[in-house]
Amino acid sequence: MLADLKVLVTGASSGVGRALALACTAGHARVLATARRAGRLADLERAAPSIATFAGDITDSDTRTRLLAEARDRLGGLDIVVAAAGGGAIGPFHTGNPATLRTIMELDFFAPAELARSSLPLLAASRDPAIVLVGSILGYHPLPLHAEYCAAKAALTSLARSLRIELAAEGIDVLLASLGPTESEFWDHLAAGERPRWSAGRPLSAESTAAAIVAALVNRRAEVIPGWQARSYRLAARICPWLIDAAVARRRRRIG
Repeated sequence: MLADLKVLVTGASSGVGRALALACTAGHARVLATARRAGRLADLERAAPSIATFAGDITDSDTRTRLLAEARDRLGGLDIVVAAAGGGAIGPFHTGNPATLRTIMELDFFAPAELARSSLPLLAASRDPAIVLVGSILGYHPLPLHAEYCAAKAALTSLARSLRIELAAEGIDVLLASLGPTESEFWDHLAAGERPRWSAGRPLSAESTAAAIVAALVNRRAEVIPGWQARSYRLAARICPWLIDAAVARRRRRIG
């Protein structure tokens, strides 16, 4: 149960982050939600007045420091950190801008990694601590034109597995949520490029995704892959990755 646990959620202005903040609040957790867009956070507060919010850029180290201070002061500590903020970029890597790679790595890997590291002193004082890292099935097997995003999510997947072993002795659980196609604003805020025409996948709702993550968190599972599409992709990545490559190549030839 999440009742009375103190939860920090990043990326809470939209998509899965927002749904997770609402789901945790519905589970009677005390939630501090953060994102860059203050207006969206105000909307979240109107939807759930019990949620505390803090606007800032999670890739900024000073923002992360102030965010954890807010958690300590407004929540009285921290039990769970949910790193749900993220973004992507599309395009051929060889013609890409090096700044795009740095932007995606900062948002999708360095920011959640350093937030997790910085939160450890607060989590160490918790009776039931956990870290939730929101990754992607593309961290298991990449797709073309997604090189920066896939690299960042692969790094996050590896980090989650390493931290899970390392922090077990401290009693801090680590949950990796590997998402497939999900309702979000991902395609609306790309750091570069635009959605390829061959990109497919019926998205799972943000609410269903959040519910699966919360259930896995309550049961202290090591990993959750919401939705049958995502689980099928993960299985294919494990036993026949060539099939994914062949299917993508065929679709690219047909659709462009």
